[in-house]
Order: sequence, then structure tokens, then C-alpha cells
Amino acid sequence: MSKFGFSFSLSRLLGIAQAKQRFARTTGIPTTKNGLQRKIGASILKMFLK
Repeated sequence: MSKFGFSFSLSRLLGIAQAKQRFARTTGIPTTKNGLQRKIGASILKMFLK
């Protein structure tokens, strides 16, 4: 829970979040679980509907 509109994130402080974003943008591979599932599901659908 954040207090007074302030939230703290260790991964943002250490630069992990920015590194993950940069990796995802350059490679086109999502780094989140939901993003990866969406990408795999879309490619499977594309295979079957071709």
C-alpha cells in the first residue's frame, strides 16, 4: 500500500525495470507473464488460421 501518493519500488531504483523494458523493445519478446502468453497464443492462432 502506498501512503500519501508515494510508492517505492526496489526494481525501479536498481534499474531493473528499465533494463527489462529496453530488452523487450529491442527483441520484441515480452518480459511479463501475461505478455508472453498473449504473444504465444497469437502465434498459435496465426498458425491454425493460415
